[in-house]
Parts: sequence; structure tokens; C-alpha cells
Amino acid sequence: MMNRKLFGALATVATFATSGLAAQYLFSALPAGPSGYHVIKTIPVAGDTGWDYLLVDSAARRVYVSRGTHVVVLDADTYEVAGDIPDTQGVHGIAIAPEFGRGFTSNGRANTATIFDLKTLKTLGTVNTGTNPDAIVYDGVTKRVFTLNGASKDTTAFNAADGTVAGTLALGGKPEFAVADGKGSIYVNIEDTSELVQFDAKTLKELHRWPLKPAEGPSGLAMDLAHRRLFAGCDAKMMPIVDADSGKIVATATIGDGVDATAFDPGTQLAFASNGEGTLTVVHEDSPDKYSVVENVPTKKSARTMGLDLKTHNIFLPAADFDPPAPGERRGKMKPGSFVLLVVGK
Repeated sequence: MMNRKLFGALATVATFATSGLAAQYLFSALPAGPSGYHVIKTIPVAGDTGWDYLLVDSAARRVYVSRGTHVVVLDADTYEVAGDIPDTQGVHGIAIAPEFGRGFTSNGRANTATIFDLKTLKTLGTVNTGTNPDAIVYDGVTKRVFTLNGASKDTTAFNAADGTVAGTLALGGKPEFAVADGKGSIYVNIEDTSELVQFDAKTLKELHRWPLKPAEGPSGLAMDLAHRRLFAGCDAKMMPIVDADSGKIVATATIGDGVDATAFDPGTQLAFASNGEGTLTVVHEDSPDKYSVVENVPTKKSARTMGLDLKTHNIFLPAADFDPPAPGERRGKMKPGSFVLLVVGK
């Protein structure tokens, strides 16, 4: 997930780059738009490695940010660094199973998942997965963790309690993000075939395969569990909204360019798309089949992934500045000391 989406969104990022305290002042000074959302805080985070997904544990008040070879953990209220999970080579995503006191990371370069203690952040063990595990999701019904393996085009299921592998399911394409519906099903975007797959988390059997076209290249996926609606962030500024039972596309929202993550807040009935162009699209669920784009909130170039805090309704977005790409490169190098975490709220 980290590579293809980032390359296109950041091709001209240096032209728009703003650094240091000036950037913090700029983002903090932006006025609130129709949704009320705006950047309320810019948090510098040490380190010049890349990033992909992040996760907000709203109950424990922690923010987990993947940083290439490790995971930085921040306090969701004070924004101070609370700890670090080391040696997660090529880390993409983070999932948690609070009832077991365990968290998990998908390590793309190591072809493993790390199991860590939620309180101490100490590593408890590793699990062998498919090739290049990308997204990772926990299903509370089966008590299983699923890695979505981009290169082997499958998913590895293992038990959260002890890390034992329960099985593997071929997905027929490159999986991107996934969500659990709380009823025993997992939904996953298939990026290279522009499909949405539903499979049974217990039997590891495919249940449905639905086309998302004309939308292409689905990445982010979120779900309104109550109304059974899925929000698939796709290329060309499209976010199909899908009935999770019939597979029907009930609406398509126009979002910003370079989306890599979506989220849904049941407390506000708002869906979000974080876009690498430097916007956060806010979409209101007027009814299960009707949606209104409220606005595109200015964020920062490269802020393409996010984590939603269901308690405060704040959104965390990582971003950085990049040099212009050299000849033959798809993107430039990250500017040292430019990595920040934006907090978008009201």
C-alpha cells in the first residue's frame, strides 16, 4: 500500500513543501470550513523513515504509527511519544485484540506478523505469513487476525490468543485494506482487479466477489457496521459506497486525488477519505443510500493515510516533505526532520 499510491501523489510534492515552524503555523491558522474540521495541531515526530498505516486505540488512548522498521506509539491526548515497537521490518499495519491484551503488526519485508503486549509494547512472538503482508485486521467473532498479503495475493489467518496459524485463503488478486463486519465476515479490496471480496472468517471460504468498476485501484476500506455500508477509496477521485449484503454500489462520492485510506465515524455519520494531494474529503451519510460531500479539508501533501479517534472524533494523518524525484525515480527522498502527524478536529 505504501508504494504505488504514494508515488503518484508525491510526484510534485517539493513544489508545495513548507517546513519547520512555518508549516506548523500555516496548518494551525487554517480556518474551519463547512464541516468544522481543520488542522488543529501539527506534531513533529522524530525519524526519517517512511510510513504506511496508523491505528488509533480510542479506549486505551494510544496512536500507533508505522515507520518502516518500527512502530511509534503516541498518547492520543498529550501527543507525547509513549513507546516504540522495534524490529518490524517493512511494517505496514497494526491491529489490536484488547481482550487478549495483544497487538499485531504486518511486516512486509520480513513476511511475518509481530505479536506485542498492549501494555508494555514488548514483543511476544512472530507469525510467518504469506509474502509481503500489507493490511492487517482483527476479527472479534472468530478471535483471529488476518494479514492481507500483497505479493502472494492471499490472506493468512492466525489465532490472536497464541499465534497459531489457522489457514490461508487465495484472494485472486492483490489485496489492499480489509474490514471485519462484526458478524464473522471479512471484506477486502482487491487492487489489481478492482473488486471487493467477502469471505467467511471461520471457514476461510470466499462468499462473494463484487466488481467496483468503473472505479479502479481500490485501496482504503471502511464500514458503517449499523447500516452495512462499505466505503472503498479508489483512483480517479472515486469512493464507491457498497451494500455489504448485496454488493450493489448504492452511491459514489467524489473525493480528493491520491486516496489511500477511508474511515467512518458512527458518532457523526461522517465518512472520510485521506488524499495524498493534501486534502481530507468529508462525506455525510444522509441516509444509507444517499451521501453528500461536505468539503475537502486542506491537510498536507502526502497525508494519504489516517487513523480515526472514535472518542474525540479527531483524525490523525502522517505526512512529510520530499525532494523532487531524480531522473528515473518515481519519488524523491524524504526531507530530514520533516515527518509530522497532523491532528484534524473541530
